[in-house]
Amino acid sequence: MLTMKEKEYFMGEAIKEAKKARNKLEVPIGAVIVLNGLIIGRGHNGREESLDATAHAEMFAIKEANETLKNWRLEDAQLFVTLEPCPMCSGAMILSRVKELYYGAADPKGGTAGTLMNLLTDSRFNHQVMIEKGILEYECSELLTYFFRELRKRKKTEKAEQKKLDER
Repeated sequence: MLTMKEKEYFMGEAIKEAKKARNKLEVPIGAVIVLNGLIIGRGHNGREESLDATAHAEMFAIKEANETLKNWRLEDAQLFVTLEPCPMCSGAMILSRVKELYYGAADPKGGTAGTLMNLLTDSRFNHQVMIEKGILEYECSELLTYFFRELRKRKKTEKAEQKKLDER
């Protein structure tokens, strides 16, 4: 079992990944996969850059962890992610047999680790994932809140500039 200090350290690493996404004007979500106290996979959102709807932080982290281990199974691994996973990412965790999920901020619109629904503990699947939420929740939430506030400002400015151009 991980200590709170370890959980916060690994979530801090996921936050670093989220900041990489933010710096590319991607939604700031980051993930890391840990096995035996070592990070074996990292990822951050890349949908805008790749034009790929599946380019989620968790998917990149899972893929890198699989490559590191040369195995599709992540049976004893922990996944840390800044935002509660979507259905696709929860499905990938089940399929790759991730043991534990730790996430920062809840996602009321699409979270499938307990908020909107819970795919990860559904006994109808052949694998369940232990979930702990709220690790560095404030820091994870603030990244998203600030990003979307700035995005709305940017869009409002662009719209006003376009209106001025149209009036000429």
